[in-house]
Amino acid sequence: MSSNSLFLRFWMSENCRNVFLSNTESADLSSLRLVCHDFSVRAAPYLFDNLAITFKASSFTRPARMAALERIGHHVETLSFNLPHTEETFLPPLIDPLTGEERKFVYTPQTRPLSTLLERIKQPKYGSWEMTDLLIKQYPPLFHAATNVVAFVRAFSALTNLSHLKISCPGQENVQRSRRSTVDYALTSVRIAVERACLTHLDTLSLLPIHPTGVFYLQPLLGFGATPSSSRRWSQIRKLAIHMDSYPISRNTRTDHLQILHNYLRTLSPSLTRLFFRWKGDKGPSPFASDGEPFFETSHRDRTHPATRRRRPRLPKFPKLKHMELENAVMDAHQISTFIHTHRHTLTEVDFEDVQLSSGTWDDALASLTELTGSAKWKEKQEEVMDVPLILSPLNLAPGILARTAQEQKAERERGGVTMSRWLSKGRKGRAVEKAKEQLWECEEHMKRFLRYAFPSSVAFDAISDSLKADDAERKDAIKKGGAVFAFTLKNKEGAQESWHIDLKEKGVVGKGAAPEGGKAGVTLILSDDDFSKLISGKANAQKLFMSGKLKVKGDVMKATKMEPILKKAQTKAKL
Repeated sequence: MSSNSLFLRFWMSENCRNVFLSNTESADLSSLRLVCHDFSVRAAPYLFDNLAITFKASSFTRPARMAALERIGHHVETLSFNLPHTEETFLPPLIDPLTGEERKFVYTPQTRPLSTLLERIKQPKYGSWEMTDLLIKQYPPLFHAATNVVAFVRAFSALTNLSHLKISCPGQENVQRSRRSTVDYALTSVRIAVERACLTHLDTLSLLPIHPTGVFYLQPLLGFGATPSSSRRWSQIRKLAIHMDSYPISRNTRTDHLQILHNYLRTLSPSLTRLFFRWKGDKGPSPFASDGEPFFETSHRDRTHPATRRRRPRLPKFPKLKHMELENAVMDAHQISTFIHTHRHTLTEVDFEDVQLSSGTWDDALASLTELTGSAKWKEKQEEVMDVPLILSPLNLAPGILARTAQEQKAERERGGVTMSRWLSKGRKGRAVEKAKEQLWECEEHMKRFLRYAFPSSVAFDAISDSLKADDAERKDAIKKGGAVFAFTLKNKEGAQESWHIDLKEKGVVGKGAAPEGGKAGVTLILSDDDFSKLISGKANAQKLFMSGKLKVKGDVMKATKMEPILKKAQTKAKL
């Protein structure tokens, strides 16, 4: 409908259009879809590629919502399905109103829609009409929505291009793990829906987080509504990430959840190429090994029947595993060495973050790498990361406080140790003390020197600040022309990010951070430190950076064009 040839050339260019739509905010995409049919069709894949659903009683039962899901479902590539544990999700005991006794309930999913009235009469949803009536009267609507398997199958069938499924079940406490929960019934419905829907692109599964027994309801079994071909859908999973709530275990506690976890991993293990596992909370045992775990050992004094004794689970093997990452766990060196040696033919990357060794050393644990590579050159590439406190000294501080002989250090410790406050109060003049305090790490000058080293192009903001402070009339003119807060987020070669803002809305000043305190940036420009240096020096054009994807703009794009006069001031004053 547009008669502007320049706009038509821009919009009909696929690369330009894709860059523009990929950098547009969701709120702006929603408005863009209301302009015309072509805008709606072009913007929909970027607006609905990531869909988040928090399960409620009306999530998959309201007709208008299901109709909308069927219209946009083919755009969804990542689905975040949230099932939080709350007081409403925990189910009370089922009580017989006549006798007052507790009734047992065995759940059998109803996977086939009942179209005729005769079928509904013959096949009650919960086995018998008596049990169905009890559940309708005593259990909340959320439970009945969680057991509506047909609605789950219809919803997932609309997501034909789904490639990543995220399931989140937060909020379960240790004291509540023995209670019956609606979340477990919903997980069963999700599993059946994934198996029965045509999700041919599904290859990534994330359980972030999930309670210890939650994977039992997601495991393909010949039962609970599964079919002989159910495991075929789960064999597509190539990437698996699990954050599991930790559970205190010892020799005297039950380890059922560990056996369930081993069985689940063993089901998906033949096709996995990337695996990430983390215990949420306290450190837990390795989910990939049970050798050496004391709670799996059988005492010679154990006189219980062999059938009731705790058995060591059969460990999963991953024939295609390339990347493995384990966090917040306790292992011994033998377990790590055995795992690496077992998967030596395929494993290319291992990451043990916050893993504590119960026995042995890391040299023993990683000895298999030397055996596999034939040398110890891999040690040159290994990275050991830890959190340590960083304390920087004052700038230009006298070297006597930093470099002292062993005798001087011993004498200082005997007198109470060397501290900054003791050094500052040691008979020095007020001006010297004040100057030393100004040069501490938290002061503005020290921060500027650090940022100039990490972000060389940040000197441009100093030049702009000096320009605004030098002439009050020029500052007022810049506020009049700008009329907004402009933010810049720069990324250096090491991957670190820092933000600056230029307030041309009220004060006309330059500050650190994405926005003034209590304020909000009208537009944010995101680019690398090198590209910003080229932009300030005039070696690069903002429009070309934007069209090539090197410059991303968030917020009001039109306001970004008003920054050109301000940046020109920095071109003449900043030495980049």
